[in-house]
Amino acid sequence: MAERDNRRGRRDDRDENPEFQDRLVAINRVSKTVKGGKRFGFAALVVVGDQRGRVGFGKGKAKEVPEAIRKATEQAKRQMVRVPLRDGRTLHHDAEGRHGAGRVVMRTAVPGTGIIAGGPMRAVFEMLGVQDVVAKSLGSQNPYNMIRATLDALKSGASPRSVAQRRGKKVADILPPQEKAPEATVGTDATVTSAEA
Repeated sequence: MAERDNRRGRRDDRDENPEFQDRLVAINRVSKTVKGGKRFGFAALVVVGDQRGRVGFGKGKAKEVPEAIRKATEQAKRQMVRVPLRDGRTLHHDAEGRHGAGRVVMRTAVPGTGIIAGGPMRAVFEMLGVQDVVAKSLGSQNPYNMIRATLDALKSGASPRSVAQRRGKKVADILPPQEKAPEATVGTDATVTSAEA
């Protein structure tokens, strides 16, 4: 029986590994001077996500780098949050996040824009599964504060469905009326033709 449980546990571990991907954002070496010399320790910052709308970050400290990364990854998996994405590729609306001296601004983007963000913010968006976003860090360059500010902004995001449920309305009532794309395209083509003529 125990053997079967062990096999099932191993299979669950195998299934769990591909589900989440992790990205090492920063690693810091610290030293403590003692009577016999120096003792070194390592602190790791890791972002984990399933690239389908869930992301989390964690930090770990240890005497060796692999152990610090392992601790950070475990903590990140425990602290994951779900973020609603529009069409599975971008944010529903512009957002601003703060943590301490860290301040970030992020905006929705059209298909094909890509991830325009730097450093730790890029890691969060890649692990989250965002494909198109424009983001800028305006405050502290400390990776810990930048990631916390980014998650603060992402948590403030709400999908039209959740807003509609909260207000007791339909999703169509919440969203602005869509303009007809074909007419706009025809008008644009006509303008281009007249300009060329």
